[in-house]
Amino acid sequence: MRIAIDAMGGDYAPGEIIAGALEAKDLLGSQDELVMVGNEATIRSHLQALKAGPDTFRIIHAPEVIGMDESPVDALRKKPKSSIAIMTRLASHKQVDAVLSAGNTGACVAGSQLRMRTLEGVVRPGIAVVLPTYHGPVTMCDVGANIACKPIHLYQYAVMAGAYSNLMLGIANPRVGIMNIGEEEAKGTDLIKKTRAMIKSDPNVNFVGNIEGRDIFQGKADVVICEGFVGNVVLKLTEGAVGMLFQVIREELMQRNKLLAFWFKSVVKKIYKKYDYHEYGGALLLGVDGTSVICHGSSKARTIKNAILACKTFSEKKINEHIVQALAKSTVNTNGD
Repeated sequence: MRIAIDAMGGDYAPGEIIAGALEAKDLLGSQDELVMVGNEATIRSHLQALKAGPDTFRIIHAPEVIGMDESPVDALRKKPKSSIAIMTRLASHKQVDAVLSAGNTGACVAGSQLRMRTLEGVVRPGIAVVLPTYHGPVTMCDVGANIACKPIHLYQYAVMAGAYSNLMLGIANPRVGIMNIGEEEAKGTDLIKKTRAMIKSDPNVNFVGNIEGRDIFQGKADVVICEGFVGNVVLKLTEGAVGMLFQVIREELMQRNKLLAFWFKSVVKKIYKKYDYHEYGGALLLGVDGTSVICHGSSKARTIKNAILACKTFSEKKINEHIVQALAKSTVNTNGD
């Protein structure tokens, strides 16, 4: 499998990106190839610093970089020689099988959608992220690709994320819930109500109805559907809350009993590794014709390594084929939506 990696994207690029790719390379097969896209001189300098040979990766020079604060579509148009633009162009020409970036999420989504195109039947792609919980992993879609959703988009997220949950996480007949401000059918916006009716009418979706934010961590659904704006807020809020909670507990124990605090620190390491998003690598952009993986902006080497390995798994599980099949057999009336 040929995986193109945006060497210049992310808070810790290119150092951590290249280091993660080196770790992943040792775990891939002899037929797999990692393609580094970015400033060639910079990439070679980091390879040398990491004592890696100059031919470790195929390098494709990209002299431009899209910043995190740039408008996605405008940046792709104004910077055709950026790492994200070149990477997605390679995928569109079938010169690579997957693309991976920890850079500007909007540019990654736009580049993948515009160049790689969408799967047959898919209206709008969505980012699926796995939230590790005590009751098991929960797939949430969308977390940032589409903030102006229509019912058809959310319905298709339910179908696509359901296929992802089943194939990637091994959950048979995953329970699908839609994020709302209450469980009652009468609650929610017009978008939520129309989406609810649409998903409910599909017998192939194991729909459990509306769920509230707290239900994500209480085992009430395996798949949670929401607009990208809502999903992104939930994701970032969860990350911040978990980090703050561990910090508060540790500091409180330090004030009371340093020995207990030391023990707590070792326990936290085990817990954190089990529930850490770094272990899951990147989030798959569901609905594009190919494999497009978007990583957290703060990704470190371990994140990138796991994301690269996930790229191969995504492809091997043939998630795209299952999505196309699932949408093709849908009898849901989507006219006007």
